[in-house]
Amino acid sequence: MPADRKKKRIALLGLMLESNSFAPVTTRDDFLRRLYVAGEEFRSELTRSESRIPAELLSFCAATANAIEWEPVPILIGLVEAGGPVDHSFFVETLAEMERRLTAGLPFDGVYICNHGAMITTEDRDPDATIFELVRRVVGAEVPIVATLDLHGNVSDRMVAAVDTIIAYRTNPHVDMVARGQDASAAMVEMLNGLRPSAAIIRLPVTPPTVTLLTETGPYADLIAYGQSRVTADIVNVSILGGFAYADTPKNGLAIIVTARSGKPAAEAVAMDIAEYAWRDHRRYEPRLTSLEAAVARARRSGEDMSEQPVILADVADNPGGGANGNTTWILEALVKAGAEGAVLGIFNDAALAAEAAQLGEGVKFRAVFNRTPPDQFSRRFEADATVLRIRDGDCVGRRGFYAGRRINVGTTALLDLGGVKVVVVSIRNQCADPVFLEMMGIDIGKARSVVVKSRGHFRAGFDEFFGPGQVIEVDTPGLSSPILSRFDFKHLPRPVFPIDRDVTWPRA
Repeated sequence: MPADRKKKRIALLGLMLESNSFAPVTTRDDFLRRLYVAGEEFRSELTRSESRIPAELLSFCAATANAIEWEPVPILIGLVEAGGPVDHSFFVETLAEMERRLTAGLPFDGVYICNHGAMITTEDRDPDATIFELVRRVVGAEVPIVATLDLHGNVSDRMVAAVDTIIAYRTNPHVDMVARGQDASAAMVEMLNGLRPSAAIIRLPVTPPTVTLLTETGPYADLIAYGQSRVTADIVNVSILGGFAYADTPKNGLAIIVTARSGKPAAEAVAMDIAEYAWRDHRRYEPRLTSLEAAVARARRSGEDMSEQPVILADVADNPGGGANGNTTWILEALVKAGAEGAVLGIFNDAALAAEAAQLGEGVKFRAVFNRTPPDQFSRRFEADATVLRIRDGDCVGRRGFYAGRRINVGTTALLDLGGVKVVVVSIRNQCADPVFLEMMGIDIGKARSVVVKSRGHFRAGFDEFFGPGQVIEVDTPGLSSPILSRFDFKHLPRPVFPIDRDVTWPRA
């Protein structure tokens, strides 16, 4: 590598998917509808004011530009809403394209990988490691590689071995992507100046249900705080990943990753201390949900009695952000049958229904059929008399929390009135984590008496201006992202594992 070359050339790439083993396969078209760009198209997306690029990648670029003279080399970035395993043939094609562009771009001074960490393919249970190892093989052993992951990532020893530093989100809802991109940049700059860090990973036999991984309060919040208290001048980064149980992989399990400046023994000592703290607390990772009957009764009271606080009902088992289809009807049907007033449900994924409403036009009354062709065992058919109130194209920019400032398109969107219940129906699956999905349809959320969101936790950062923690109800219904993990037929999880199994010990003999 020429010693007189001033600008540092850093390759940028990633493939972000959180895979639910029990959900339909994620295809090329799913990525193309959301984000899949390479080369100059990728470079152009980096400069847009309302970019679709992950916030941590944009942040990495901004922080690096402020720190050193550098040249970003966009390779390929793909991102899609959580879904099923990615089609393996498409994954292989993507790998080949990454390898081709990396090889053509050599030499590099560094590589930044922006992945989710919980992806699987129809044939590979650790494709994130496959990507990491590909990058290392192409760029060589001495080139610094930094990766950022979602805290729901499942991390393997292979992943840790292939890169220099893994940096995971620390907030859930995820609102710290900018900060983590800055951390990744700082680590990269330090390595470009000569640092060669060492990392250690410890994985516990715990697969925390998604609703137990909030970081405002609860066991995971306490664990994240403890981990950060162990950061010293010698520690580059502490990342604690709760993981994503529905990926169903041998690498599942709450993972502590520590990167140290002075060597692996220091990293291992801190990781073990944090792991022991986590294990002492592991029985706190038990989901506590509200029954459908109790949740609907509470929503009905809010509609009838203005002295009651309005509530937000989280349909956590049908969260598109966890790979679910966003179209189960248990809560909707119960609200309609209960005669709930002032209720809003969003966003319901049913392209056929949205298209029918758009064709009929605003003001038309018709018999709405939800899930006329059920895509899975949870997508029950439901019919109700409805009026089309509003039609939109579904193109919007996130306003708060997880989606703030990001351009999103949920396709043809219809607002239907089912009497006391209004439903926002979309054509492209997405979790309802931002008020914009309802507000773009003319809904005044501040006047709603109950709001149902198909989201697990990210809605908390989007809707907290309307609903405080005491107004949030997590509802127990069937679905592809149910926090009751014993309902799933796992085949690859390391067993025994808490809370599915009760008799779990650590360290294992």
